[in-house]
Amino acid sequence: MSILPAEEPGEAPLRRRPAQRRSARRVERMLDACADLLDEVGYEALTTTRIAERAGVAIGSVYQFFPDKRAIAQAVTRRNVERFISRIGRRFLSEEYACWWDAVDAIIDEYVEMHRTVPGFRSLRFGDVVDLNLLDPASDNNAVIAGRLRGLLLQEYGMADSEELDLGILIGVEAGDAVLKLAFRRDPAGDPRVLAEAKSLIRGYLNRQFAVVSS
Repeated sequence: MSILPAEEPGEAPLRRRPAQRRSARRVERMLDACADLLDEVGYEALTTTRIAERAGVAIGSVYQFFPDKRAIAQAVTRRNVERFISRIGRRFLSEEYACWWDAVDAIIDEYVEMHRTVPGFRSLRFGDVVDLNLLDPASDNNAVIAGRLRGLLLQEYGMADSEELDLGILIGVEAGDAVLKLAFRRDPAGDPRVLAEAKSLIRGYLNRQFAVVSS
């Protein structure tokens, strides 16, 4: 199993995929360095030189795989997406949810936990203004995430797919993203009251939306 995030349709690929495990680990160090620096100095101050120094690699090694800092940040964001979806998938496999809104709460809990513990996550989440098309040049980041979460919920709860469901989940993701950002602006660990209100808001909206879809 590759330690790098898989490429998907529409992605801008690495300049070249590392063929050897040693090269793959070097790329992982670059991504780790980028994630740490994003939290420390922010995207504007991020440079390929800083990434190379933090990763302990020559600057030529960075350009061997990535054309610029945007491409590295793009890879960090994709890696975070894969981790987010994988963690949710593991919870769906190991935990029983009486209702779909318990699954939605679990999704929010994973977002909050990754925000607190995963380097680079709070600096480059999924819908931030740094680059709205980091994940897919044709769709903004939240639309990509909404599609992945829709697939999980459809698989788990057997809902009928529809344009209404697509729109409902996208709006839920957008609203949740905005309110959760507010929670972390108010408190670096996430304001508990705002986090609770985020769950209530998303649950209430999706409850109405799913009732319409299933009626």
